[in-house]
Amino acid sequence: MNLTMRKKKDYDNFSNVENAHDKLIPEEFPEGSFGSPINKDEAVEGKSTPWEEGQRRDSAFVYPDREQHEKVPRRIPGSHIIHDEKDEEQ
Repeated sequence: MNLTMRKKKDYDNFSNVENAHDKLIPEEFPEGSFGSPINKDEAVEGKSTPWEEGQRRDSAFVYPDREQHEKVPRRIPGSHIIHDEKDEEQ
């Protein structure tokens, strides 16, 4: 088949690429290395570019794949409850 006769295909990003763009992972040291004099009087923003539609900050203390861990109870007594129940008991 000739290259000019091939049909053009539309491509989309994979869902994990879109998730990586939308879910921002917090930096360990967003203000720079400890004791750095650079921007020491500036407020820490945590993001160097403007916010885009659909972007949100993700906590460093949640499951990275919530669907995989859905409805799985915590096993350690006294551990923090999971907030995955939507509109229940509100």
